[in-house]
Amino acid sequence: MFAAAVRPAALVARRAVFKPARAALAARTLSTSAARRSEHATPQIFGEGAKAGEIPTDENQATGLERLQILGAIEGVEVFDQAPLDSSRIGTLADPIKVFSLEPERIIGCTGSPAESHELLWMNLTSQKNRRCPECGSVYALDNQGAGEHSHEHH
Repeated sequence: MFAAAVRPAALVARRAVFKPARAALAARTLSTSAARRSEHATPQIFGEGAKAGEIPTDENQATGLERLQILGAIEGVEVFDQAPLDSSRIGTLADPIKVFSLEPERIIGCTGSPAESHELLWMNLTSQKNRRCPECGSVYALDNQGAGEHSHEHH
């Protein structure tokens, strides 16, 4: 079985020996582009890293959303709202429980009213349609504060 696996590699190696190398004829091209200039400061989503011989801290090496959350905690700002939804009442079609979102979709969890009256049920909530919990009947509506229908574009 090993010989069957090596045989194709051996044939390719033999053919390469008898063919002249074309690498010498190939030419490489180099293209460059000018750096973009803008008056807007770029967001600091990358940490500066640790100096040589030091152990990096979370602040030094964090990137992206984690860095945003760490910098927010340093400033005393709660970047991500992790407070539970209003469970003091049951949302109705006329007066649904509003769920803040910056996107046109959000995943929510319902534990009933009063809180913990049934098992946690996860639901997809969209800006087009309110959702009703199948267990307790509470109605949720998305309060979309984002930019238009989609706050980001896919390419």
